[in-house]
Order: sequence, then structure tokens, then C-alpha cells
Amino acid sequence: MENLYTENQTRIKTGLMLIGGFAIVAIIDNLFLTWFVLGVAYMFAFYEAMKLFKVKGDYLYAIAVVLWILAYFYPNPDDLIFLILIAIASIIAYNKSLEFKIIYPFLYPSVSFLFLLELYNIGGMSLLIWLIAIVALTDTGAYFVGKSMGQTQFSPTSPKKTLEGVVGGILIATVIGSFVGYLSVEFFTAFIISFFVSLSSVFGDLFESYLKREAGVKDSGDILPGHGGVLDRMDGYLFGSVVLVILFRSFA
Repeated sequence: MENLYTENQTRIKTGLMLIGGFAIVAIIDNLFLTWFVLGVAYMFAFYEAMKLFKVKGDYLYAIAVVLWILAYFYPNPDDLIFLILIAIASIIAYNKSLEFKIIYPFLYPSVSFLFLLELYNIGGMSLLIWLIAIVALTDTGAYFVGKSMGQTQFSPTSPKKTLEGVVGGILIATVIGSFVGYLSVEFFTAFIISFFVSLSSVFGDLFESYLKREAGVKDSGDILPGHGGVLDRMDGYLFGSVVLVILFRSFA
């Protein structure tokens, strides 16, 4: 255990700081503060996505800022992505020299951050806590189960992940996540939602790994010591947030 701490000391310290920061935001439980903190994370994630997709254009950052400001005032932030996609498609059509890939950062991670804000709007801090619990348990469970009994490679995209670890992480997150979600919905509903959110978070992690491999980089950034970039830390949440919002609207 001591060796494990020594090897991951920087990562653990950064993780504790992130947990502490979120705890403060959760205790205050204020829309503006939540919007602001998510917005800061979104800007860094958008910057990292621009690099991964090899997209250039300072005006795209301006569009992202306007998008996030509108998201604060609009009652259903996740709807705004359609307006942005129409605007970007119009720009591409008007200026034929622009490549279609300028739309990519508005699909990933912009969509997910709008859903994160919508998650707070429809269910308050309890839903964000539920999401964090599911994704964190999936990630942690997969790590320790994989270390202890993992033998079968899960995907060539992420060679270090094992099938045993993934299955173990999903099971742990589903069971414990069900009790966390029970504060917001019926237990069976919480169980179903926890399972699919956990499963989606696995592929959120996998998708970001795919993007990094395609871009030929180890991490999406270096702002978080021991973790890499914002996308490296939030990859599972970006898929999980979309699934949680959709399922909560459907079954809650």
C-alpha cells in the first residue's frame, strides 16, 4: 500500500484537491457557482479538444464562450447545441475553405458540458453527486479488480484495461450507485440508471483514449498534475452525464 501511494503521490494529492473543491461547490449549492466552475472546466476541455482534433480558429473559442453564457440563462442548456451546430454548419457552407472538423469540439466536449449543467437544473446537486459516485466507483473498481484478477484485454484502444476490471467496476458502481441514486428515484430505477451510466462512462474513457492515440499524445493536457488534462479527468463523466439526463427524464 505504501508503494502504491509513493508511485501515485502526485495523482492522489491532485485528486484530493479536486474532491475538496467539488465538496465546497456542493455545500454552497448555487447555480451561478456551479455554472462558473463547469464553465472554467469547459474552456480548458474545449482547448484540449481543439488540439486533439487539430482544429484551429480563435473565433471558435468566442462561440464556445457565447454558448456557455447563453446556457446560464436558457432553461434547457442541452437544447442549445442544436443552435450552435446550425450556426457552425452555416459558417462552413458560407466559407467553403473551412473543414468540417471545426464542428468536432462542439460535439465533444461541448454537448456533455451542456448536459452536465442541465443535470444540475433538473435535479440539483444530488444528481451531480450521483454521477460522480457512479463514474468514480467504475474507475476505481475497474482499477483494483483489474490489478487483482485482470487477465483478458478489454480493448486494443486501451491495452491496460482488462475485461475483468471493467466488469468488476461496473458491478461495484451499479450496486453502490443504486443506493446513492435512491435519494432521487426508486431503487430499481436507480439500479438501472446506475448500470447504464457506469457502462457509458467506460466507453467515455475509451473514446478519449482513442482520440489521444489518433493525435499521438499521452495526455490531453497537463493542467492537472498526475492526471493530465481536464478531458483525461472528465472523460467518463462526459458520456455519463448525457446518459443520466436522458434516463432520468425518461424514468424519474
